[in-house]
Amino acid sequence: MRSIQDSHSFRSRSDEELQKLTLGKLNPHNAYITLVEYDPNWPELFEQEAARIRSVLGNKALHIEHVGSTSVPGLCAKPIIDMLLVLKDSADELSYVPALEAAGYILRIRESDWFEHRLFKGPDTDINLHVFSSGTSEIDRMLRFRDWLRSNENDQEKYAQVKRSLAKNKWRHIQHYADAKTSIVQEIMERANAIK
Repeated sequence: MRSIQDSHSFRSRSDEELQKLTLGKLNPHNAYITLVEYDPNWPELFEQEAARIRSVLGNKALHIEHVGSTSVPGLCAKPIIDMLLVLKDSADELSYVPALEAAGYILRIRESDWFEHRLFKGPDTDINLHVFSSGTSEIDRMLRFRDWLRSNENDQEKYAQVKRSLAKNKWRHIQHYADAKTSIVQEIMERANAIK
């Protein structure tokens, strides 16, 4: 699910709010966040998963990108590969969900009011497959954030410090941890957007 990008103040979403977006049962995390040092195998895991998705969806998969912290060499991360899948229309679930489900992917999140975002979990590799429609501004934001962190050591370190600090807390839901990173993400994005 998303980080809340439209608010400078962090607010934990309730179980009820999160359950409305979740397909299946919402299971509380109630634990610390496990961050690990960068693993050079992550790009290979991404490529294997991307190849499988391309084989399932063919030319419906307009773009598949490695995003999130596992896509930034040197950055600590939760050991979950974040992937971005761009389709013509992510709201048209009949055009892609059955094929992905037949290959073992599980649709877990449907955020119709946030860029028609969908999130799948993988059949074996621990992934978050984020699905958006072509032309959605969130695609550019995710890629710009990744590319900025790849090229800006200072912001990469600032982001890592905030992540490590937040990971020391117990979180009812992992989404609450993601939402708590909002202010540092906004701060970094302001710098990234200032250089176009």
